[in-house]
Amino acid sequence: MGKTAPAARPANPRFSSGPCAKIPHFSLDMLADAPLGRSHRAAVGKAKLAEAIDLTREVLGVPADYRIGIVPASDTGAVEMALWSLLGARKVEMLAWESFGEGWVTDVVKQLKLDAVVRKADYGKIVDFAEVDFDNDVVFTWNGTTSGVRVPNGDAIPADRAGLTICDATSAAFAMDLPFDKLDVVTFSWQKVLGGEGAHGVLILSPRAVERLESHTPAWPLPKIFRMTKGGKLIEGIFKGETINTPSMLCVEDYLVALKWAQSIGGRKALVARAEANAKAVRDFIAGKDWIADLAEDPATASTTSVCLKFTDPRIKDGAAFAKAVAKRLEKEGVALDAGAYRDAPPGLRIWCGSTVETGDVAALMPWIEYAFEAEIEAQAVEA
Repeated sequence: MGKTAPAARPANPRFSSGPCAKIPHFSLDMLADAPLGRSHRAAVGKAKLAEAIDLTREVLGVPADYRIGIVPASDTGAVEMALWSLLGARKVEMLAWESFGEGWVTDVVKQLKLDAVVRKADYGKIVDFAEVDFDNDVVFTWNGTTSGVRVPNGDAIPADRAGLTICDATSAAFAMDLPFDKLDVVTFSWQKVLGGEGAHGVLILSPRAVERLESHTPAWPLPKIFRMTKGGKLIEGIFKGETINTPSMLCVEDYLVALKWAQSIGGRKALVARAEANAKAVRDFIAGKDWIADLAEDPATASTTSVCLKFTDPRIKDGAAFAKAVAKRLEKEGVALDAGAYRDAPPGLRIWCGSTVETGDVAALMPWIEYAFEAEIEAQAVEA
């Protein structure tokens, strides 16, 4: 093989899009204060959960009158709680431009059986928000984790909308500025941008969403873990750390450590800047190259966390096999773990550039992508 392997290597090869890289210099010793073996309903457990909610509000800049709850089943659980509890009072529009958005369409149309307006865009694009009627309830992902595109801002969402905006922000929260005044429901899992452990979701509700919960009774039965009201009133305890089911206090401690790290580096502004610098390192590298390109078609809507790349060289015979081989080679070299495109997405690579990733590691990875690409082109020629 002609090309020499790059000399530099990423110090941390973890570029998975979830669970994502831990905070820099993470150690299990940081979790020593976790109240293991204690009830989450004991004073110590309640205090930890309440602190997690308070720090979430502070770091994300969540308005004081919005409720924040820690809920079961990761971001998926948080989204499902919102869909099953809030929808049905108005017409609904479902916006989808990637795998997870497609999943929410399926739930609303096939499970809840609502006659929804469905707007879809191909991978690499988002739907035209100017066509959306925000007097309807609108459900969308802020950032397409599997497609590398995001909503650029909330400008297209009217302040005087009649419907609710329900936003799955799991790969955006903490890395992108979310306009909470334009969002009535925001969901995420801390295993994304803050590199936390899996299984827990966070559900944020605006006063308008709470009003809907207290005034609307869904036409379908609600499982216990979805129920947020009792006797027509919000169960306020859920949003003070009295979780619906038992959380892992070890995972909560891990989240607290990540939130305090975020504060220590400058809060939300610094987190956003880190993700933007990481994504720029990728895009600076691919600029002008004729064998690789951004899956995102418009730079204005290109993600800064899940950066999706596609191979464009005409010599590639089988795109899916080639991309898998490149990802496998990167993993074998120990320079990028879990960097293949999502299974439902177009073939390519997906480089997580969230706020816990170091820009130096992203930059060190880039020459390795070219090295692996050329190695697979050569291997393909030999096979032929």
